[in-house]
Amino acid sequence: MSREAISLCALTKTLNRVENKLQSIQAQFTVLDSSMQKLSAKFEFQSTILENQMDQNEMWASLLEDRLTSVEINLFYSYICETIHYLHCQVLEKLPDLVGILPTLSSILRKKGKTQRIRSAWESVLERLGLQEGNVKALCAFFIVHSYDACYCPVNQRQNYSTDISSVITKVVKNQLLQHSLLSAVCLVENEKAWGASQDQKALSKR
Repeated sequence: MSREAISLCALTKTLNRVENKLQSIQAQFTVLDSSMQKLSAKFEFQSTILENQMDQNEMWASLLEDRLTSVEINLFYSYICETIHYLHCQVLEKLPDLVGILPTLSSILRKKGKTQRIRSAWESVLERLGLQEGNVKALCAFFIVHSYDACYCPVNQRQNYSTDISSVITKVVKNQLLQHSLLSAVCLVENEKAWGASQDQKALSKR
C-alpha cells in the first residue's frame, strides 16, 4: 500500500474517531440540556409555590393587623357569605347527583382534590366567574377570622351603611390579594343581584 493510501486511511480513521467523539459529546449535551430544563421547571414550580405561600402569609397577617371597624367587618362578611353561597350553588348545579355529599362549600374544597368531576366543576365555575383559587382562599380566611364577631347585613342595611362599598374596600384593606378578592366578591354579588332583578321584571311583564 502506498504511503498516500496509508495516510488517507489513517486520516479517515482519525476523522471517524473525532466524529464519534463529537456525537458522544452532542449526546451528553442533549442529556445535560434536558436535565437543566427539568431542573429549571422544578425551580420555577417551587418558586411559584413559595410566592403563593408568601402571599397567603401576608394576607393572614393583614387580616390580623388591619384595624377594621365593626361596620366594615359586617359589610365585608355579608358579601363573602353571599359569594360562598353562590359558589356552592353554582357547583351543585353542575353536579346535581352529588348534592347529598356536598352540603357546604368546604365539602367541595375538601373533595375536589380527590374527585375529578368535582374538581372540573369547581374550576369551570371559577373560570366563568373570573375568580382564582387564591381569591376563594382569601375570602374563606376572612370568614374564619371574623365569623365569631361579624353579623350578616341584609342588602337594605348595607345600602344604609355605604353606597360605594368598593371605595371602602380600596381605602381600608391594604393587602392586595384580600382587596382584589373582596372587590371580586362585591362585583359578583351585585351582578347576580342585578341579573335576578331583571329576571323578576321579565317574569312580571309576562303576566
